[in-house]
Amino acid sequence: MSLLVVKGLQVQYGGIRAVQGIDFAVSAGECVALIGANGAGKSSTLKALSGLVSVAGGTIHFDQMLLNSLPAFERARKGLVMVPEGRGIFANLRVDENMQMGAYARSDRDAVQRDAQHLLRVFPRLAERQDQLAGTLSGGEQQMLAMARALMSRPRLLLLDEPSMGLAPQMVTQIFSVIRTLIEQGMTLLLVEQNARLALQISHRAYVMESGRITLAESADVLRDDPRVRQAYLGEPAN
Repeated sequence: MSLLVVKGLQVQYGGIRAVQGIDFAVSAGECVALIGANGAGKSSTLKALSGLVSVAGGTIHFDQMLLNSLPAFERARKGLVMVPEGRGIFANLRVDENMQMGAYARSDRDAVQRDAQHLLRVFPRLAERQDQLAGTLSGGEQQMLAMARALMSRPRLLLLDEPSMGLAPQMVTQIFSVIRTLIEQGMTLLLVEQNARLALQISHRAYVMESGRITLAESADVLRDDPRVRQAYLGEPAN
C-alpha cells in the first residue's frame, strides 16, 4: 500500500496554475524522483505536500489520512518532513541548536541525543562545526545541516527539494552519498532534483513534470534509457 497518494493536485498562485491536476504515489521504503525543467511545478508540488502552500484542487493522503487542511507543523508531527530548497537553516543559532530544532515535537530526549550523535557521525563536517553559528557555514555544510535537522524528527517520508542546487561537485557527491545510504536503510524519499542524471541513478521510480503536468511515469531505469529524457534532461543527443 502506498504511504503517499496524490490525486488531481492543483497549486495556483494568483491567476497562474503552477500544478495542473497531477496524480502520483510513493510507497514505503521507496525513493521517487520528480524531474523536469525549472518552472515545471516540482517545488510547488513539494510545498503543497508539506503544507507551505494551499491546495487549489485535488487530494493528498498520507498513510490514508487526508492532509489538505492540516497545517504544516501537524504534517511534520505525523512524519512528513521537507528539506526546502535554499535550506532554511536558522542562521543565528549554532549547528547543534539547529539540529535540536528538528526534534522539537519529540519527547524521547535520550533517543534524541543518541540520534544527534549518530547524525554527527554521518555528517562529520557538522561534528567539527557543531558550536558554530549556522550562518557561518558553507552552502554545502548548510545543506548537510538542513538534512540532519530534518532527520532528527525521524521522518516517515522525507521530501528533498533540490539538494544539489548551488553546490560544488565534491559537496554534491557527499550529499548524494548520504542520500544513497538513507535509501539503503529503507527510508522513504520524494526527491526533486535539477540534476536528473543523479536523481535517476539513485531512485526506484520517477515522474517527469512539464508545465505543471506529469508527462512520463516509469521506473528510473526505464526513464534513463528513454530518448526523450536523454535528450531533454541528460544532455544527450537524440538518436
